[in-house]
Amino acid sequence: MDISHFPAILCLMSNLELSTFLLNWYDANGRNLPWRVKGGAHPDPYAVLVSEFMLQQTTVKTVLGYFEKFMRRFPTVESLAAADEEEVYRYWQGLGYYTRARSLHATAQIIVSEFNSRFPDNRTDVLRLKGIGPYTVASFLALAFNQPETVVDGNVIRIICRLYHLTQPFEEIKPLIAEKAAALTSHTRPADYASAIMDLGATVCTPKNPQCLICPWQKACLSRGRPDIEQIPARLKNTKQIKNGSVCLITDSTGRILIRRRTEKGLLSGLYELPWTAEGSLPFSGMHNTGLSVTHIFTHIRQTLTLFTLQTDTSPIADGFFISPSEIKNYPFSTLMKKILKRTGLI
Repeated sequence: MDISHFPAILCLMSNLELSTFLLNWYDANGRNLPWRVKGGAHPDPYAVLVSEFMLQQTTVKTVLGYFEKFMRRFPTVESLAAADEEEVYRYWQGLGYYTRARSLHATAQIIVSEFNSRFPDNRTDVLRLKGIGPYTVASFLALAFNQPETVVDGNVIRIICRLYHLTQPFEEIKPLIAEKAAALTSHTRPADYASAIMDLGATVCTPKNPQCLICPWQKACLSRGRPDIEQIPARLKNTKQIKNGSVCLITDSTGRILIRRRTEKGLLSGLYELPWTAEGSLPFSGMHNTGLSVTHIFTHIRQTLTLFTLQTDTSPIADGFFISPSEIKNYPFSTLMKKILKRTGLI
């Protein structure tokens, strides 16, 4: 049916028709990505698994280069399971959110040890894996096993809210969004449908300047042409916590720098760092304030660190040790620390 000459006709179109329009669009316009194929499930569930962890809170554009490098070093789930955690961190450097790397590594070990290297293909078993929640399990089962799972990420939320002109804060209507998204999910081509709706949100139904004229759902969308389309989906206000702390570049008389491996639990656990504190000053006497600072945005925190320097041949912290600047590349540092090292000219 040619719908190009009709106004919004969502009420007249079935879910099957909407799905068909989207899948036809995807066949012609869908992105070619190494962790998925058109026409069904990806032949290697491991590639899907790695991509799912990398894509959590990270864009496709950023992930592409890291994915290829990671897969060259760890081409199978067995090779990843057998790897040293610190090496996994090194290949994750730049992606941030290192808890994902730890969870992916642990998941590989679970698959090898508890599932005899066979990838689980049902929701109950997949949810036993480390770091996998409702979104990831749905996407993994759809892309790796062509199962009719409904993927609901930020792109899908935006598309559904605009399609049905849902103007309430999406946090308050999540069940309704999930219900409408599930009703549209294709049961004959679920892997392609999951990829299609994510591509639609990433390339057409974008947060700003949505490309409505090339959207396969343009004549069905109840938000098309409305002045509030860029404000959909609405969100509850989220105020970031502001923290002001300090970081110290400690060098010895030979120019080596002091680092430590973070053992505390949390986002940066297992990574290397300069001595720092999230709030207030470090307890080291003789520090020099450089007047420089670095700001980094975590999910709910805006962290600013003032940079101090100190020269001493004795580490003021028990777990600190000195390395030469040329050795920095051998240690996995967080994005925050890499910003600081760049600010000091060390990398």
